[in-house]
Amino acid sequence: MKSAVNCALETGYRNFDTAFDYENEGPIGDVLNEWIKSKKVKREELFITTKLPFIGNRADKVEKFLQMSLEELKLKYVDLFLIHFPVGLQCDDDDDLFPEDQNGKSVLDMNTDLVSLWQAMEAQVDAGRCKAIGVSNFNSKQLKKIVEAARIKPSCLQVEIHAYFQQKPLRDLCSQLGVSVCAYGTLGSKGRLDFCHEYGTPQISIPAVLVNQVVADIAKAHSKTPAQILLRHLIQQKVVVIPKSSSESRIKENFNVYDFVLSTQEMEALNGLDQNLRSFTYSFLKGIESHPEYPFKIPY
Repeated sequence: MKSAVNCALETGYRNFDTAFDYENEGPIGDVLNEWIKSKKVKREELFITTKLPFIGNRADKVEKFLQMSLEELKLKYVDLFLIHFPVGLQCDDDDDLFPEDQNGKSVLDMNTDLVSLWQAMEAQVDAGRCKAIGVSNFNSKQLKKIVEAARIKPSCLQVEIHAYFQQKPLRDLCSQLGVSVCAYGTLGSKGRLDFCHEYGTPQISIPAVLVNQVVADIAKAHSKTPAQILLRHLIQQKVVVIPKSSSESRIKENFNVYDFVLSTQEMEALNGLDQNLRSFTYSFLKGIESHPEYPFKIPY
């Protein structure tokens, strides 16, 4: 992790997206602290995002978990603080991120209250612990509910977006509401296979967006890689992208997407790849679909 963050900073990245649930805030914080202390980068030049864990989805837990993230990151504030997922889990142990009962089912907090949770998020902005707040994996109904109740409007919705799952209706809604869109899983997220292996969860189908022939042909025309084409496709639509990689060569490759422009015809061809194929369903949390705030019960 430290090697990857160092490489990213040296390459020119300044936006780093993490979460309490990723359990990597410590090493990220170590590297950021080294760069800031050595004056190789100013804190205000960085944009750091972290997220509230599932077990923190109660109003009285928000400040506690953000403080814990700030301590790990060695920062006084984050630039963006997101609700990671609209479903709450019940747990008394901060180290048990995804608690299960004796039958292996997730211990759900069936009383998750998104409005009171959002009010607690707003209080973190007031206290100076974060500059902006937003949500992740919320559906259209949940997003509108927050916007209508908000004193501080969500500045961002972070969701899965890739060539096979372009989320156009949800993105249109965000445009109407003045909420920016941040895309994760833009390249298929093959790293989830390692997650499944490590945690013994069922194997998942990964969208093969990187080997699509339309993407390959456009990449060849620009002397670019398929990954660069997929990232550029979203960037040209003003979608924020956060490609994930631990490989030095791919970290540099993913950054090199500003020296070419996709034509109108190429954009239309890529738009035409949409299959409404969601791959992040959080099914590794057994029984999560029964929670009243499970977001994927409706189309968008």
